[in-house]
Amino acid sequence: MENIRREGHIHMTDRNDDVERGLGSGIVPILGLLFGLVAFEQVNAGGVARVLPSGDGIQMEYQGADGTQQDVIPLYRAGTVRYFSAGIGLDERGADYPPFALKLVFTAGGKPFLTGVTVTIQGPKGTEKIVIPGERVTGPWLFVDLPAGTYDISAAQADQTQALKSVKVERGKTTVVHLRWSEDRGVKLISPVN
Repeated sequence: MENIRREGHIHMTDRNDDVERGLGSGIVPILGLLFGLVAFEQVNAGGVARVLPSGDGIQMEYQGADGTQQDVIPLYRAGTVRYFSAGIGLDERGADYPPFALKLVFTAGGKPFLTGVTVTIQGPKGTEKIVIPGERVTGPWLFVDLPAGTYDISAAQADQTQALKSVKVERGKTTVVHLRWSEDRGVKLISPVN
């Protein structure tokens, strides 16, 4: 594994991942451009995400074909820490989200996103460990509203775990951490044999 740090972003990549080298590095931007041109009008309309007054969800508001649309994403708590998962579809990817201190981005192999990742966050000595179950990570992005500090993060996808030590989260900023697995080893459906 290789960690690359850039201005508040951490990108973790598997050195054996061929998508990051050679031909794959040229195809991905071309596909992104093609998909981006098709989706430009919808993403350009933008969207806004805000915490509901009740505190139990994130309200998404965006422009759809039939005017203004609204959806609600569940907002969970682990002790005093709030978190939510998003990033599915163009509307969620183009939205402006509340300024949570940590954003984890999950990808695997050639897939643009990965869901169902179990995340464990351990803060400074004397703080309670935060465990976010995979069934609550329904999108490739996980936003966590942590207080400023340094955290150890582990993320498990099927039988593979990645760990990052000393991820610094600062007040008033969003630290973005990219976690990339070389392949998706998620749940596989087995068909009965007749």
